[in-house]
Amino acid sequence: MSKSSSVFACQACGTTFPKWAGKCEACGGWNCLVEEAAASGPPKGLNDSKNRSKSNRIEFVPLKSTSDFQIPRRLSNIGEFDRVVGGGLVSGSATLVGGDPGIGKSTILLQVVCNLAAQHKIAYISGEESLDQVRLRAARLGLADVSCSLASETSVRDIVASIDKDPPDVLVIDSIQTMYVDTLDSAPGTVAQVRTSAQELIRVAKKRDISLILVGHVTKDGAIAGPRVLEHMVDTVLYLEGDRGHQFRVLRSVKNRFGPTDEIGVFEMTEKGLMEVQNPSALFLADRRDDMSGAAVFAGLEGTRPVLVEIQALVAPAAFGTPRRAVIGWDAGRLAMILAVLEARCGVVFGANDVYLNVAGGLHISEPAADLAVAAALISSLTGEPVPASCVAFGEIGLSGEVRRVSQPELRLKEAAKLGFTQALMPQTDKARKTGAVSFLRTTEIRQLSELLPLFEATKPQILRA
Repeated sequence: MSKSSSVFACQACGTTFPKWAGKCEACGGWNCLVEEAAASGPPKGLNDSKNRSKSNRIEFVPLKSTSDFQIPRRLSNIGEFDRVVGGGLVSGSATLVGGDPGIGKSTILLQVVCNLAAQHKIAYISGEESLDQVRLRAARLGLADVSCSLASETSVRDIVASIDKDPPDVLVIDSIQTMYVDTLDSAPGTVAQVRTSAQELIRVAKKRDISLILVGHVTKDGAIAGPRVLEHMVDTVLYLEGDRGHQFRVLRSVKNRFGPTDEIGVFEMTEKGLMEVQNPSALFLADRRDDMSGAAVFAGLEGTRPVLVEIQALVAPAAFGTPRRAVIGWDAGRLAMILAVLEARCGVVFGANDVYLNVAGGLHISEPAADLAVAAALISSLTGEPVPASCVAFGEIGLSGEVRRVSQPELRLKEAAKLGFTQALMPQTDKARKTGAVSFLRTTEIRQLSELLPLFEATKPQILRA
């Protein structure tokens, strides 16, 4: 009697195990192993010489094209979305959109497809909401009269059969975790179902030149739920980020085969949906006060776009003798490194103080160029001396206290000059390119972090090491 084989797959990372365990040894997750049917191996006799002669041989083509081929784009006329995807959706591409529950994924995609419906054929398939719920959202956004085809379905077999006969130009699946393939015994949302459903949808999308958009849930750690291989199967991966306490939403590209990565689009949540922000730097600095210590403006770069944000720091005596380090919007490890460099190389003592760091506006910064602005905000909070209101800062700090160069300083300075800033703290450069919009900026080139201390009167004996 044949024995049915099964494996236990981790729902967080996709690793399979022969037997159940409480903890996944690959990613360290607990209670995430689910029993699934084992995948069948390749057909027998694949390497047999008899079968090899019957197989179809592939045809190779030269790399250089004989014609001037350009990838056609489908523009949504939402500038921030088109910027993030690289200039519009590509026919035959697969895009994965992830984000926290209720952050606005379905809202922004409904706005995108309704804008595309003016020139393209659209199919919006929802596996989580009924048709009336989608219509209510469209009415709330003022899009009730748009010609867009809706469906509420979770069977991949029925979806593929429908779009294969009458393919749309753009297909939205909301969400991929609700889809299932009836040839698998596992429940919808498991690793096998998510992987197989996405593979079938991507296959028919590339065959029929459909721009496929998949909505993916995220785990408590912020990663897209399901196997990590799902991100490798698609062409573009977008994350919709933001704090529910702020009205800003950031659409970030972390993978794009047809455009730049780490590109961002900034939106504002309103009663009419997500509205694009043309100048995010001015919006992030709108509530900034000039006379407050512990705040510095960082001239950052997100993809190809310069963005100015305010970095806030608070240094206060520890209440219970154990100093606390809290960070929002930045890497906690880099904050610990900056504090260690300030103590070891500059003699500024933070040991008995709580340190709180926040990036205003709900934006998350991962660029090392923010080190100098963070150091300026920390010293300003410790000394009580405000950073000059017309000053921006950027530069990477090394462990020996040196301030290293960063990419595209001219672009950062132009954005600062456009918003009315007149001073800049920056690393030393070989070539001074002060032309055009940045010719009137007064730049202070800092080679060592210790050169930052006199600017904030940080030579007071109470903050230096004895």
